[in-house]
Amino acid sequence: MPADFNGKWTLESSDKFEDYLKTLNIDFATRKIAISLSQTKVIVQDGDKFDFKTLSTFRNYEHAFTVGVEWDEYTKGLDNRHVKSLVRWEGDTLVCTQKGEKCNRGWKHWIEGDKLYLELTCEDVICVQVFKRK
Repeated sequence: MPADFNGKWTLESSDKFEDYLKTLNIDFATRKIAISLSQTKVIVQDGDKFDFKTLSTFRNYEHAFTVGVEWDEYTKGLDNRHVKSLVRWEGDTLVCTQKGEKCNRGWKHWIEGDKLYLELTCEDVICVQVFKRK
């Protein structure tokens, strides 16, 4: 049985988020706003089907996917790119690879205790965000 990601999660810490945004070519003003925001993730999981919402006072981002099924993702509200995304399980970790104009792009989500970890990767930059269950 895979890990249970259901719930609301609030951002506790973020390491190298601005570097990650720079790698995605996010403009200076937007980067400064993004790194100052409090984020809440709302995750609804039904087996291998997921609905992720990342909410903030500046911008919201939603995506839904099924583990093992590749989809065309438009990263509207992030860096506004079209990528091919595929999420798979590695143990209890969700691992997403995103193919597009940026190399080595993707993310990982896993849970330890009451914390949700998100590792964002693009090119040679790795950002780690930690969320606490609400």
